Amino acid sequence: MADPRRGEVWIVDLGMAAKVRPCLVVSIPALEQDRALVTVVPHTTSLRGSRFEVILPIGFLRPGGFDVQNLITIPHAKLVRKLGIVSTNLLPVIETSLRKWLGL
Repeated sequence: MADPRRGEVWIVDLGMAAKVRPCLVVSIPALEQDRALVTVVPHTTSLRGSRFEVILPIGFLRPGGFDVQNLITIPHAKLVRKLGIVSTNLLPVIETSLRKWLGL
């Protein structure tokens, strides 16, 4: 499997309760000496109207949003397959919401 890259959307196995769902990679690629981990933001179609849900027009995903409150770091082994790449002009929208959630 290729190393996940920032801005890619992967199908991720989040476990029994959380299901398998699309997630946006927000971390940088791990180097050989690093742990094989990746940080992702899950995509959901069950929106709640939270200020931390980022709704973006992503053609290869069903209507919904990225839930930055649900930031998850997982091993590469949980990545099932790459779906596509988010346009570079949309990543700053996610980053702004992540900074707000993390207080950065």
